[in-house]
Amino acid sequence: MRPLLIITLLAGCGRAEKAPTTALADSLAAISQRFATDNHLPGLAVGVWRQGQTVYRGGFGTTALQGGHPITPATLFHMASVTKPFVATAVIQLVEQGKVELDQPVTAYLPYFRIKDPRAAGMTVRQLLTHTAGMPDVTDYRWGSPESDDGALERWVRTLADSSLIGPLGGQWQYSNIGFEVLADLIAKVSRVPFEDYIQRRILTPLGMRKSTLLMTDVDSTLLAFGHEADSAGVYRQSAVYPYNRRHAASSTLHSNVDDMLRWAAANLAHGTLDGVRIVADSSYRDLWGRQYDMTAGLAARAKQAGVPVPFDSVAMGLSWFLPWRGGQRLVFHSGGDRGFRTDVLLAPDQQTAVVVMTNGDQTDVMGLAGALLAAALR
Repeated sequence: MRPLLIITLLAGCGRAEKAPTTALADSLAAISQRFATDNHLPGLAVGVWRQGQTVYRGGFGTTALQGGHPITPATLFHMASVTKPFVATAVIQLVEQGKVELDQPVTAYLPYFRIKDPRAAGMTVRQLLTHTAGMPDVTDYRWGSPESDDGALERWVRTLADSSLIGPLGGQWQYSNIGFEVLADLIAKVSRVPFEDYIQRRILTPLGMRKSTLLMTDVDSTLLAFGHEADSAGVYRQSAVYPYNRRHAASSTLHSNVDDMLRWAAANLAHGTLDGVRIVADSSYRDLWGRQYDMTAGLAARAKQAGVPVPFDSVAMGLSWFLPWRGGQRLVFHSGGDRGFRTDVLLAPDQQTAVVVMTNGDQTDVMGLAGALLAAALR
């Protein structure tokens, strides 16, 4: 996710499976359909949750332009960076169990973790969770040559010994997928369970996210959407490769659908509980959604350089989550983007409202759509 996309989100707030007919559901369906049509998307799925219930869930378009099936709320999408808050939740679970401390060095849990910089020895878990660890980012995901064995993650982390820091510890925000991949290895080593299995057992299954998984071998292929990339003329074609590689599981490989992601959103709006199951303590949201690092000045400078307005009061980083404020409204979100896919989860905690958006076309402003759906839901 690019930082400037936060500005897009805040700038304004096929075939559909209808929710019960209401004026709100019809309005949300119309906004979604128009967005899919205007952007010539292969497929789109959206869901809106408000004050304890799903008020809209819909699917538009197809899973693949060649030989696909109609998109429904059950269609599975590659969620890309929307995976990251699951990583943060897993870390917080280990914190609650007394197995991890946020301000301890990463090397306390991964002794073999190395970066070519003496400062890296002091890198903390919290800094990785807030993208303030000075970590570089992935330059080649090797989607075309994926690794699928349990050892892929540790092998990847061990290769980082040849990398260098690109910023100071704790003093600069720099988005890093690699940082979350290091956290995934930490989760695996501390829990003694492969990272994907940990997320499945401790988060996805307890929350009743029945079709969600980080392992490609567990994806229901009959429900899978395939990614599409737009050419310079805006014409979509199916991607030649699928974005999956276990070394990048923590930054990218969650597969989910509208129905499951609305359960995830509802659990977070309720501070870690759903249907009588609690995955983290209510008090842990002081960390997860606490303002860990103020991004306002940096994003304002980028906006000025790009010649666009700054339509927010402030933006901060929580533990993996982005925390913008505008006009007194508190928002919490994370978006995702990989080859052929764009996704977004947007929460308005004080209004107990959530929006999830996922598409199998990679050149579209899903964050703008999420903002428009949220605005409509709160009218």
